[in-house]
Amino acid sequence: MAKIKMKKKATSTDMTAMCDVAFLLLTFFILTATAKVPEAMPVDTPASTVQTKLPESDLATVIIGKEDGKNKVFFDLKGKDVRKRALELMGEKYNVQFSEEDKTKFSLMTDFGVPIQNLKQIIDMKAADRVKANQPGVPMDSLDNQLKEWIYNSRIANNEYNNSINSKQELQIAIKGDAKEEYPVIKKVMDILQDQHINSFSLITGLRGKDF
Repeated sequence: MAKIKMKKKATSTDMTAMCDVAFLLLTFFILTATAKVPEAMPVDTPASTVQTKLPESDLATVIIGKEDGKNKVFFDLKGKDVRKRALELMGEKYNVQFSEEDKTKFSLMTDFGVPIQNLKQIIDMKAADRVKANQPGVPMDSLDNQLKEWIYNSRIANNEYNNSINSKQELQIAIKGDAKEEYPVIKKVMDILQDQHINSFSLITGLRGKDF
């Protein structure tokens, strides 16, 4: 009995639905991604396998690094209202006047590393110029320890804000130091914290794979 040969038809797959899904996923990831905020002084943090996420609020960060062969300390503070109040307190402490516009701009800034007397110049810069600016660091020597005052007044500002919203959360401190940073500089910052009875703080590190 003769076999009937079926004609082979060319097959094709409609990829329209797959393209729609791909673009939907791409749009989702773009809209939900968080852009990395440029830092005034980027540092290469030491590696660690411990994963502990820092809080999004109630946090002050002391950044320690070296530029042009000089050790520099930068300071950052979370929370717009807290930043505004801390700037007011620092202005009162050092008799430096800041306008409401200055306070608003400062509340949107990231880390900075200048004496309080020169901070207005940094505030007036555009974000791109601010990152490129040569900032000498926040003073922390015995005759002019402004880092100590920033930490002290930031704690006051944070407590005032949390009291207004019925929260008892204390300001947490994190130290972000370069992996090659000299220990005496780190110790000096730790001494400043301990002088204010801050014995618990975080050390920011970079994540690395576990050793097996």
